[in-house]
Amino acid sequence: MNDRFLRACRREPVDATPVWFMRQAGRYMAEYRALRERHTLLDICRNPELAVEVTLQPVNRLEVDAAILFSDLLLPLEPMGIPFTFAKGEGPVIHEPLRSAADVDRVRQLESRETLDHVLATIRILRRELEGRVPLIGFAGAPFTLASYAIEGGASRSYARTKALMYGEPTAWHLLCDKFAAAIGDYLVAQVEAGAQAVQLFDSWIGALGPGDYREFALPHTRRILEAAAATAVPVLHFGTGTATLLEVMAEAGGDVIGVDWRIPLDEAWERIGHDRAIQGNLDPTLLLGPIDRLLGGASDVLRRAANRPGHIFNLGHGILPETPVDKVEMLAHMAHRL
Repeated sequence: MNDRFLRACRREPVDATPVWFMRQAGRYMAEYRALRERHTLLDICRNPELAVEVTLQPVNRLEVDAAILFSDLLLPLEPMGIPFTFAKGEGPVIHEPLRSAADVDRVRQLESRETLDHVLATIRILRRELEGRVPLIGFAGAPFTLASYAIEGGASRSYARTKALMYGEPTAWHLLCDKFAAAIGDYLVAQVEAGAQAVQLFDSWIGALGPGDYREFALPHTRRILEAAAATAVPVLHFGTGTATLLEVMAEAGGDVIGVDWRIPLDEAWERIGHDRAIQGNLDPTLLLGPIDRLLGGASDVLRRAANRPGHIFNLGHGILPETPVDKVEMLAHMAHRL
């Protein structure tokens, strides 16, 4: 098996920089769009055969060194009593947003893994399909990001409602995040037991917090999840966006690999995180929409800043955008290996 990715997670020498891309399976690929003409996103997530097919699409086409499970970080919400759907062109919509302490009280603990067994079944099939090829990454959402969706009712720019509950009802906030931390910690452990060879915790919206608020309102809950995942002995990746002011406290929360976005140079980020951790990133995904020379220049700069130090995983600073030309993604993966 190609184990570059796993070796880099452990900061071991590799023959070439490992590459994978967040959202490497998705709308920029024609084969995925064809599938979506017949199935909704949630249908694919809940059908192991379809989720396996989508997970494998980029592995079959791109020079990636890892597969990431095709799923959605909101899936644990529904069995916790927070139903949602995806509105066309608008993303997730929470039907009954949490706006008060009473709303938080009604959120259920995720008492049975069976409610997410379709995800675990997907992982078991993928391990067989990927045998001898590349490792499989599982993932889940971090408490702040899950709470922000549940409270806002969907995506947000200001996270005003989230912060209003966080500041105004801190007891309710910590109760909600405790429920998420217990559920997500067990969910990631279950993914590893099903066959995931690494797991990533996505805190996509954590950049809305400053360091003091992160330490008070997010760190204890995120650390609980990362410690549970670390006990499985597989590499644990910890990722957020807009985190240039949070890198030290994120590293304190945990993770073998800290993912960074494009808003900070990779070498500066690594210095602040500490060279006792691996690092993942951090090309701006919009560079894939521009001229090839600028794309290659950006990728070269990331790799130059990594300076061949063991423990760098090449990735984007966030997910591949839907309008990205697939041939540029192919080129980028090829070039990162060759450099």
